[in-house]
Amino acid sequence: MKDFFKYTLATICGIILLGVVSGILFLISIVGMVASGSQSTKAKDNSVFVLKLNAVVQERGEEDSPLTALLGQADMDVMGLDDIVASIKKAKDEENIKGIYIEGGISSFDAPATAQQVRDALKDFRKSGKWIVAYADQYMQASYYVASVADKVYMNKTGMLDFKGLGGQSEYMKGLYDKLGIRYQVAKVGKYKSYVERNTLTGMSDYDREQREAYTQGIWQHWLKDIAESRKVTVEQLDQLASDSIIGLADAKDYVTAKLVDKLMYPDEVSSEIKALLKIDKDDDINQLTLADMKNLPKKNKDKGDEIAVYYAYGSIIDNEATGLFSTEHSIVGKTTVEDLNKLEKDDDVKAVVLRVNSGGGSAVASEQIWHAIKQLKEKKPVVVSMGGAAASGGYMISAAANYIIAEPTTITGSIGIFGLIPNFSGLVTDKLGVTFDGVKTNKYTDYEEQLILGKENSQEMGYMQSYVDRGYINFLDIVADGRKMKREQVDSIGQGRVWLAKDAVKIKLVDKLGSLDDAIKKAAELAKVEKYHSATYPAPASWFEQLMADKKKGSYLDSELLEVLGELYQPFVELRRDMQGSRLQAKLPYRLEVK
Repeated sequence: MKDFFKYTLATICGIILLGVVSGILFLISIVGMVASGSQSTKAKDNSVFVLKLNAVVQERGEEDSPLTALLGQADMDVMGLDDIVASIKKAKDEENIKGIYIEGGISSFDAPATAQQVRDALKDFRKSGKWIVAYADQYMQASYYVASVADKVYMNKTGMLDFKGLGGQSEYMKGLYDKLGIRYQVAKVGKYKSYVERNTLTGMSDYDREQREAYTQGIWQHWLKDIAESRKVTVEQLDQLASDSIIGLADAKDYVTAKLVDKLMYPDEVSSEIKALLKIDKDDDINQLTLADMKNLPKKNKDKGDEIAVYYAYGSIIDNEATGLFSTEHSIVGKTTVEDLNKLEKDDDVKAVVLRVNSGGGSAVASEQIWHAIKQLKEKKPVVVSMGGAAASGGYMISAAANYIIAEPTTITGSIGIFGLIPNFSGLVTDKLGVTFDGVKTNKYTDYEEQLILGKENSQEMGYMQSYVDRGYINFLDIVADGRKMKREQVDSIGQGRVWLAKDAVKIKLVDKLGSLDDAIKKAAELAKVEKYHSATYPAPASWFEQLMADKKKGSYLDSELLEVLGELYQPFVELRRDMQGSRLQAKLPYRLEVK
């Protein structure tokens, strides 16, 4: 028995010791990864920045945690617009980088304006006198739009190029809900506020069709103008090309004839072209820098002077942090954003703030809280809004308090309107399933929420809901009127939930000027009356420990599996969850603006 306890104790001690040693080795591995990831990259002479357009491009890059990377689960399918633009600027300033090689592919952008900003950065790069070469086995339309800025556009001899115009369809669920016995009740203000239509109609309303056609045509004409300028053809030729046939199914030689590409080549031939530009022997290797390398490449000229804060606000606006299932997408959390803005207000080192907004809105309550925080911030220091892919509905509400608003030409904005959308399940639960309800209450409207969702006669409850929404709309109008120095009636005439393209929004005073994030930073410095300045991004990237903790909160495996199985049908599940968990009052766009 004594030997038993002795060996048992020794085994326990061994297990504990093994755990401690393993833990120490694990931490050493983590620290080593963090250290290696933060090491600076040096550009060798005659280097080429290789920009692969084979992933989703979203507003801001987010680092994978060390644990995620260690387990081999790093997300390689997402790139940040901020990282891409910053890398192109570094390549422009770095004398050892001679050019950029764009490898086109099946990429998508979270908005048309995102693709436009990458293209604009590449166009600015060409001013340095350096070259850009693009090549792809197949160009999707958005990646071709970006690649068309190159000096030479090449394609595989058996490749494909998608060029068909912009547009798309939305799903309308009323027919399904009718069969299930589900009826959506709507309280809204704004004849163009079309978010509710997918649940209440079987097709697009005339008002929604009007606004969609306007901004879709506006974006398409902007793209045609850019491509025509680079490819030395006319806008009319390109537009006709997209109408006459299905270009994506054409013979590859037709792309050369139409001047969409310069030459059909195999990869080894492209490599020879790059070596000729670099003036190196055919047997020499090309010094390549990836996007990851460029992120670690130090800036040539580090800015000094006062700090201009650039605060990124992108994604749906929500009341509280999402956890577990459906928590993978980035969101603007009301409480967290307010706290961050309050800190910037109190930070004496920050002389001005640029709010980078890319959001179709969300919770009206959270949007107003953020608006209030921005208004308080503006009393202490200038605030300039830089609009990305979209700054609409709640995204416009949080922008309205700024001193100045700058938007990209293809930004979607406006959508000044409010709605409440409540599903009624009485047809399903009572009529089809036979479930009935009964109970007691102390007051007439004690169970008003249950009546809205399960009651057959709830016109009085919906009347109160409509009044609630009406007040929300008046409040939205007043917020915009106050911020844009307009009368309520003026805002109402351009409001009503109407979505505007930024170039049109300038004419109606919703936007002050068309321009880039850099233009917004310059404007903020001007308003702050500082000559020497540098920009700093907020919120700051999470520490490796915070990333480890964040991994525990996310249903990453289940989310990834659902996304893999459902594909494009995954997003409606996310929206449904948000609708059920969010506040009753909503201010958001009815559709996603992703382009491929």
